[in-house]
Parts: sequence; C-alpha cells; structure tokens
Amino acid sequence: MADKRNVFISHVHEDDAGLGKLKSLLAGQGMEVRDSSIHTGKFNNASDPNYIKSGILGPAINWAGVLLVYVSPNTKNSDWVNWEIEYAAKMDKRIVGVWEHGERDCDLPSALHEHADAVVGWNGASVVDAINGKDVWEKPDGGPCEPVPLKRHPC
Repeated sequence: MADKRNVFISHVHEDDAGLGKLKSLLAGQGMEVRDSSIHTGKFNNASDPNYIKSGILGPAINWAGVLLVYVSPNTKNSDWVNWEIEYAAKMDKRIVGVWEHGERDCDLPSALHEHADAVVGWNGASVVDAINGKDVWEKPDGGPCEPVPLKRHPC
C-alpha cells in the first residue's frame, strides 16, 4: 500500500513541468503525493495578493503536512515562494527543499535557507526520507553540504 502524504509544492510557474516528474519520482518510492499547490492545471483568476494569500495559498498550505520547495534557478527571487515558505514556517510545517532534476547548483530562496528542515538532491529515497523527518542538507548531486546552523526555537 502506498504511503499517502498531503503536500504543497512551492514553485514558480515556469517550473510546472517538474511537478509531475517530482510526483513520479516519489511514486517510484511507494509514496502517493496529494498536492495542493497552484499550477497550470489548477490555475485561478485571482489578482488581489491579499486574497491569494489568505483565501488560496494559506488554506492549501494549512491542509498540507509538508511544504516541498522545488529548487531551481527561478525560485531564488520569487516573492511568492519566499512567502509560502515563511507562512509554512509560521504554521510549524515541515519544509523540504528538493533540487530540480539536473540542477548543478543555484542559490536557494532566502526563506528556504532560513527555515528548511532538509534540502535534498534528486533521489527518490532521499526525498521520502526528508519528508518523513530526516534532517539533511545535500548538494544537487546528493553529496553533503557544508554544515548548516540549527534553527533556534523560543523557549
């Protein structure tokens, strides 16, 4: 039986094609992902940023147990991706970055660098382990990163 997870995949629309590949990668590991993110096949016509945040993105992230961030060169400067990560952190969601397939090394969104529980390469087992709670930081090729400071939690 497949492990079912509710996730929100934070990404930029230029990377929509990668969402299916990511879901297929996880399916190959026995994980069924139910994704609440907004993408080309599930687009909306909202234009008010406050409504988009409170009426669309916020509830979708609240529903999810994990926020996956699809890391590509396009995500670094995305205000929306950074907002989604910040919101997920406030909601105490697990935050996992997944390097785009074939990515060599690009900058992480600033909020991901600050709030990620894990950042992993394009390897199904590594992504599943990170979703399930393994805190690890990897380079795009799956090799280890330099040590990352631990997040601080108020007492």
